[in-house]
Amino acid sequence: MSQSDQANVRNRAIGLLARREHSRFELARKLEQKGFEPSDIQPILSELQKENLLSDERYTEAFIHSKINRGQGPLKIRNELTQNGVDEALVERLLSTYEVDWVEQATAARSKRFQGEVPLNYEDKARQARFLSSRGFSTEIIWKVLGDLE
Repeated sequence: MSQSDQANVRNRAIGLLARREHSRFELARKLEQKGFEPSDIQPILSELQKENLLSDERYTEAFIHSKINRGQGPLKIRNELTQNGVDEALVERLLSTYEVDWVEQATAARSKRFQGEVPLNYEDKARQARFLSSRGFSTEIIWKVLGDLE
């Protein structure tokens, strides 16, 4: 790979990182989509990690913080992070550092979406349960939230 190719890969990667944090996997995928070869990308990403410009840990922290603020649950957060190539052990370690009451988080998401509407029948309850499930809350949490309404 020529020096100008290296510079192009590096400049594109830094440009993407300037907008927001990315996981190594996600950044590699985006660079491949721009037409760069994987064999050209990987050494540059290793350099960026050594320079602490690329960090899966920093990406994961920012991602978790953002998703919690959006009212999403732990299942969805874990799933999206692993799809973005983040190590499961790292996800678990960082997710456990957040002291989140997931039942309270789910209750707030349900209340916001349904304006406090109490499910009156099975269909309403099922609709609200599907919503909470799609937000990444476990069945146990959903039962607690909907059970407390009765």
